[in-house]
Amino acid sequence: MGSSALAAAAGAALPRRARRVATGVGTGAAGAAAVVAGVTAMAGHSWRMWLPDVLPLAGVRLAVDPLSGVFLAVTGAVAVCAAVYGVGYARPGSADRGADGLGVDGRVAQATVPLFVAAMLLVPAAASVSTFLVAWESMALTSLLLVLAEHRRRPAVAEAGLWYAVMTHLGLVVVLAGLAAFAAEAHGEAFADLRAASAGLSPAVRGAVFVATFAGFASKAGTVPLHVWLARAHPEAPSHVSALMSAAMVNLGVYGIVRVGLDLMGGGPAWWWLLVLAAGAVSALSGILQAAVSTDIKRLLAYSTSENMGLVLIGVGACGFLASSGARALAALALTAALLHVVNHAGFKTLLFLAAGSVLHATGTRDLDALGGLRSPMPATTALFGVGALMASALPPGNGFVSEWLLLQSLIHALPSGGTLAAVTMPLAVAVVALSAGLAIATFVKAFGVGFLARPRTPAAQRAHESPPTMVAGMVAAAVSCAVLALVPGPVAGGLSRAVAVAVPAPQAVTGPLAGAGTLHPAGLPSTMSPLVITGALLAAVIALVAVLRGAASRRAGRLARRRARLWDCGAGPLSARMEYTATSFAEPLQRVFDDVLAPETDVDVTPLAESAYLVDSVTYRARVGDRIEHRLYRPVLAAVAWAGRAARPLANGSVHRYAGYGFAAFTGVLIALAVLR
Repeated sequence: MGSSALAAAAGAALPRRARRVATGVGTGAAGAAAVVAGVTAMAGHSWRMWLPDVLPLAGVRLAVDPLSGVFLAVTGAVAVCAAVYGVGYARPGSADRGADGLGVDGRVAQATVPLFVAAMLLVPAAASVSTFLVAWESMALTSLLLVLAEHRRRPAVAEAGLWYAVMTHLGLVVVLAGLAAFAAEAHGEAFADLRAASAGLSPAVRGAVFVATFAGFASKAGTVPLHVWLARAHPEAPSHVSALMSAAMVNLGVYGIVRVGLDLMGGGPAWWWLLVLAAGAVSALSGILQAAVSTDIKRLLAYSTSENMGLVLIGVGACGFLASSGARALAALALTAALLHVVNHAGFKTLLFLAAGSVLHATGTRDLDALGGLRSPMPATTALFGVGALMASALPPGNGFVSEWLLLQSLIHALPSGGTLAAVTMPLAVAVVALSAGLAIATFVKAFGVGFLARPRTPAAQRAHESPPTMVAGMVAAAVSCAVLALVPGPVAGGLSRAVAVAVPAPQAVTGPLAGAGTLHPAGLPSTMSPLVITGALLAAVIALVAVLRGAASRRAGRLARRRARLWDCGAGPLSARMEYTATSFAEPLQRVFDDVLAPETDVDVTPLAESAYLVDSVTYRARVGDRIEHRLYRPVLAAVAWAGRAARPLANGSVHRYAGYGFAAFTGVLIALAVLR
């Protein structure tokens, strides 16, 4: 895997066309190898590799178990789709390409994509604290370079990169602090040492380690309130990189929480997992509300990622909570649903981001209010985005429906076994899952209906064209994977049982006939669901409805003469794009319902005529739905930091003697602190 990625990175020195192909082939080969390794590990064939004496890889420890295999396979599959797509997306003349040589077609970005993929593959394969942290930081740095790929072309990219750099490195600091404290108490940094020593740690140390690592990993997963970087960085990155970040990288935050909290620390008290569950619930609702009112198609998808990671964390939190109360079978079911949703989300979010990149490639805009009418010039992209929207809407026959159904089964049946806390929290969690699913339907109806159907609203939409074959091929590969996961989830859900057993030793949570692969049966529960039967029933109902309507139309046509007439337009003339719903107007009723939560900002500017203050020349109305958490939490912090920076300016007066005094005082303070702590 690593050699393929390094070879692809070295291919940046080749001519432009050969460079694109070499990067795509190398990245795709690394992804395919990761899929094979991950599936093999999920089948029970784990492996370990220690390199203690080989420079410059001294101390590197790698191990792949079924839990690692899930995230390796998911990351590799996303990388394969993005690699195929990237060959056409990065060609000269792309509307989304920077003109300064650092854009999608530039050598820096071309060399960084395979390194980013390699770093993501190393994170779940790491078997020691130092190896994990090096891979984690490599993933952060390479993704930052890709976010900044077009910083000279668009000023918003630099701002997004700054937010991402600060948040990802603050996350690294707290993860480093938590794992370093864990390793110090365990007297070893190998994961096996941490696992063996976790039971002997004091509750205070265990709690501090979990909270620190959870904060860092939750930041990477885009969990509220640490999500502010996600809606900035993901839209500004090249679209196939956005797919890698939203469909693969954020999953590794979930991996860190499961690996440290459930595997290395062996679970913990109920309050740990109630914290995880609460963070997931807030993220799910906040993310989908922001997506519902967003008019930037890539920003909408980024907020949808925050929502789906929130659903995953609800499953992880429910798993830990139920395991702490002794209901291990239900805990295993909740974690199975969470991991299955990780897989499903990776599939449809890859498809959606690649389709959004296809739209940006063809029109040069991400604004849904400026799109429309893409169905005719971009039939393949329209159909594929429609598939992705269905999969993400948690409706049958989508793959998101399967994992959310399993999650609801674990939450609903947790009531009798979890005591008073479960009786309070689980119904709230069910309500959050149901509300987020309903809002997701409205969100993707808006994105698909406004962005692709009806009439084109701008010349850019009128000039749209279909994407190159390689881009369409990447989208088709993602769509096929979504269809397989939606119709035959049995083998995947069954294969996740070994990964779940690594974190929660329990019998297989989901059973079903693998021959048909079409039925899911949560073990020990009366519920059963067959996606194939549901899909067949839906198709039969649609065919019957079409047949009835056509029969009625043909009988009516036999009695009446057919004639063509213009649609009724209230006498206002032919219909135009100005008469259609925009993304803003479509979301406005929903915005009113959640007005107190979203707190939209409005501004009316009235400009009078120069001749008289009583006569109006123009009225300008501006409306903006910002991120309320960012406004209330981060703006005061940034203002305080800016004030402290201005107040500290007199300290830096250029005097070497004063600087030496600062250093002496700091050194003395550290020595005193160490002496007191000892």
